[in-house]
Amino acid sequence: MLTTLFLGQELFRFGQTVITTGSVAAALVALLVTGVLILAMRRSIRRYRRGRGQQYRSTLYTVQRIGTYTLLALGFFVAISLLGVPISRLAVVAGALGIGLGFGLQTIFSNFISGLILLFDKSLKVGDFVELESGVTGEVRDIKIRSTTIVTNDNIDILVPNSEFVEGRVVNWTYREVSRRMRIPFGVAYGTDKEVVKEAALKAAGEVPFTLALEGARRPQVWLSEFGDSSLNFELVVWLNAEATKRPAAVKAAYNWALHTALAERELEIPFPQRDLNVRSFFGLAEDDALEALNLERPEETGTGTTGPPASAASEDPPANDAIEDVRSEAGDLPAFESE
Repeated sequence: MLTTLFLGQELFRFGQTVITTGSVAAALVALLVTGVLILAMRRSIRRYRRGRGQQYRSTLYTVQRIGTYTLLALGFFVAISLLGVPISRLAVVAGALGIGLGFGLQTIFSNFISGLILLFDKSLKVGDFVELESGVTGEVRDIKIRSTTIVTNDNIDILVPNSEFVEGRVVNWTYREVSRRMRIPFGVAYGTDKEVVKEAALKAAGEVPFTLALEGARRPQVWLSEFGDSSLNFELVVWLNAEATKRPAAVKAAYNWALHTALAERELEIPFPQRDLNVRSFFGLAEDDALEALNLERPEETGTGTTGPPASAASEDPPANDAIEDVRSEAGDLPAFESE
């Protein structure tokens, strides 16, 4: 009897609608059940995803997001109905919401719709590696109601409004396939045999584990790209595997390391710009007399004609390539996506 009186106690009126303690309790229970269903759905999706790798990551993320939004909407309408508010009365709320969107909420609404477009359009998925117009690169970690989270290779989280991906220009490095081509420029001294340079560069490509293939259409290539002021400029052109596509800076450093080692093994010079100053006379003195007046000695003739410091010879046990370890540590088991 006391319970009935408590649940039937009137709290306030909204027009002809009476809000009682019981209706409020029922609405809270409906919202609680909605929260439990959302948590159960997320756990089920994570359990299903576990052991299946990254193949279904973006699809399951989309299912989770859409399911969360749907359950929240259903729970909201059920709670409103249990409160005793007729659904038809929500037309007034919708009208007020429309005015609010017109004055100050259009940006939030635009980002929400843009987020739904990204989830359904599949042009941008969780796990994609993208480059923004500002030049920022990173992996898509989360697509939320208002913004998308981009995680850079330096583990910096960047929150980008969803509308920027729909309205702006975004480079998706992994949209069609995960393999991509990289060009690593390097230079050698004039007079160096091109075939020896090519042999050294191809060996360097073979030493780096991120090279997609050593034979076939996507094999490494060596291009003579430019005749520089003090060097012959080459490019090592390699196709990268999926492990390395999302780590461009570290991968380029890995190839540079291997290139330096391969060039040093063949005693090939890596030149640098320099200028020679020739003094024809010193107060009327020349050659040995000028050197004697300056208390200098004539340098010994080496006959090498070097234009820069030669690359050091490779040791028997070369140091580890830190860039390779950096890529492999980041390309390991990616954490499962988390949602609020």
